Amino acid sequence: MNTLKIGLLSFAHTHAETYAALLRDRADVELVTCDPGPHAPGELRGAEAAAAWGVEHVATVAELLARGLDAVVVASENARHRELVEQALDAGCHVLCEKPLATSRDDAAAMRAAVERSGRFLMVAYPVRFSSAFGQLRDQVAGGRLGQLLSVRGANNGKLPTSRSWFTDPALAGGGALVDHVVHLADLLDVLTGGAQALTVSAVGNQLLHPDAAAETAGLVAITYPDGLVVTIDCSWSKPESAPSWGGLSLTAAGTGGTVSVYVFGSKVRGLESSSGLPVELAYGPDLDEAMLDTFLGAVRSGSAPQPDLEVGARTLSVVLAAQESYRTGETVAVRPV
Repeated sequence: MNTLKIGLLSFAHTHAETYAALLRDRADVELVTCDPGPHAPGELRGAEAAAAWGVEHVATVAELLARGLDAVVVASENARHRELVEQALDAGCHVLCEKPLATSRDDAAAMRAAVERSGRFLMVAYPVRFSSAFGQLRDQVAGGRLGQLLSVRGANNGKLPTSRSWFTDPALAGGGALVDHVVHLADLLDVLTGGAQALTVSAVGNQLLHPDAAAETAGLVAITYPDGLVVTIDCSWSKPESAPSWGGLSLTAAGTGGTVSVYVFGSKVRGLESSSGLPVELAYGPDLDEAMLDTFLGAVRSGSAPQPDLEVGARTLSVVLAAQESYRTGETVAVRPV
């Protein structure tokens, strides 16, 4: 099997370390990284991070793209997705872009134009859809076992991501919890509805748990679809720092034929730490990031665009933008396609 030349652009996202380790350890991948600044003080970034993770690093984006790469993984701050994606596509690389696709309609439109002129594909990093538990729900819905889907209740709760300060900086993240956690469930809904465009969104939020944050840290979002499907999403950073794990994602789908609940990160060994008595958890089971990267790299080899693609990213972004508008105005907002 030919070796693929893959670039990792930016260590800004908390997932970047996982991507670096998974790609570094593959025999069929030659990895080179670049972490363009600016970097927040005190955070492990740049050449220092690359050395800690044992990966090759170059100083500039131009140096990285001059390597004749097959594909690039973009793991930057959300607001910087557009510039890095455009540069990678224009250099002839396929792209895996961290979620959300972008933070504005204009940026999403520019990224779509870059895909079209480059002839390369863009995949959005939504690993949860690669969960076997969700796959069983997807198959039951597609096979008609739940009948007409009537309601979905989802929750994506976690700890405030303090290791990267930009997550609560609206200028770099595009918002707070409404951006970071709604998109994963919006992607799962995109699968379950066959890519249906959401109709309306209502959202509320607050900063009560983390009053020093610059963006909302808790939110509740209600979504309607043209066929009558009603969805609620709890997207809060509500897990305490003392919790034994970062958080989790759950989904309950109810239809005329029954109800199914899915707990995506529920496979854990639980116990107590002997000296402190605090709870501890050890997760086990398939690595969803690895499954997503397998799909991406397979698509790079075949040249066939994988799912979730840019259009999925655009539909999920449209839900986030509507939720933000609803949060600001206090009104139910009609979803406008991105």
